[in-house]
Amino acid sequence: MEKVNVGIIGIGMVGQRFSLILENHPWFKVTAFAASPRSAGKSFKQATEGRWLMEKPIPAGMADLPVFDAKADMKKIVSMVDFVFCAVNMPKEQIKALEEAYAKEECPVMSNNSAHRWTPDVPMIIPEVNNHHSDIIKMQRARLGTKRGFIAVKSNCSIQSYVPALHPLMKYGLKDVLVCTYQAISGAGKTFATWPEMVDNVIPFIGGEEEKSEKEPLKVWGKIKGGMIVPAKEPHITSQCIRVPVTDGHLAATFMRFADGKKPSKEKIIDEWRSFKGMPQDLKLPSAPYIPLMYFTEENFPQTKLHRDTMNGMTISIGRLREDSQYDYKFIGLSHNTMRGAAGGALLMAELLKAQGYLD
Repeated sequence: MEKVNVGIIGIGMVGQRFSLILENHPWFKVTAFAASPRSAGKSFKQATEGRWLMEKPIPAGMADLPVFDAKADMKKIVSMVDFVFCAVNMPKEQIKALEEAYAKEECPVMSNNSAHRWTPDVPMIIPEVNNHHSDIIKMQRARLGTKRGFIAVKSNCSIQSYVPALHPLMKYGLKDVLVCTYQAISGAGKTFATWPEMVDNVIPFIGGEEEKSEKEPLKVWGKIKGGMIVPAKEPHITSQCIRVPVTDGHLAATFMRFADGKKPSKEKIIDEWRSFKGMPQDLKLPSAPYIPLMYFTEENFPQTKLHRDTMNGMTISIGRLREDSQYDYKFIGLSHNTMRGAAGGALLMAELLKAQGYLD
């Protein structure tokens, strides 16, 4: 199988993670990097010198690849790749314009940014949950006037730790959800070396995160109507998002209430989790974990340090399901925020879209 050429726009923490997980990918090959004018003209190794945030070293085969100016060198980049992953740190309106410009150059964009998450005809895909939202791409292409170019986005990293766990329970009339997320510092693109204020500290605020946590799941569960994705009206979600002194891994304390007369048993919920799979598992996509939801019976599991890397960081770990005095049930969910929640989730989305024919 001839590999598809891929570009990575953005060389910060998520862009660096993309380089690592694409190093030996069976379908995709990185052929170009792009970033700000400050990094343009350097090699990937030179541009990340003193700014490499990963534990593993720079992939040897990518170290000498040139870094282009994401905007000024767009046509050059598009000539070298079949699609791009975008994970840039820019003002939202600039990101929207940049991603749309690439799409109009007939270059599909797999976005890790929030800029287009609420564009009505841009699918926000969690591959095991709403793979059918790719149907909106043909309508987006009609709006953009493209034959091949489009934008697809990955959802916010925090919702990965509870939305996939809630999804197989939607059929029981899931009505209300309360979630408190405890989020790692890598979600802010930081390490303890670059953010010493987080050592021995908890910050009970992450800008914009609670709105994303409450609203994005409703788009993921929405329906395509009239050329747009119309968000679902239920479940009602309320959240608090807290930054904690952890390197990687977002943990979610989740409470849920079902419609009257539809409350499933605890055993039925666990069975739903253990038997759950989606299209990525059916298609055996390269990055798909064969167990997307893993339930632990130990009362002190899942733990961030022990379980964030389960199945290459692509499995959502769940535990402590029990009845609650005010809601019906509560549980703990955990996801790796830079894998399933960021680069890995975007890669799985790209694999799904490739399998569906959108990247041909």
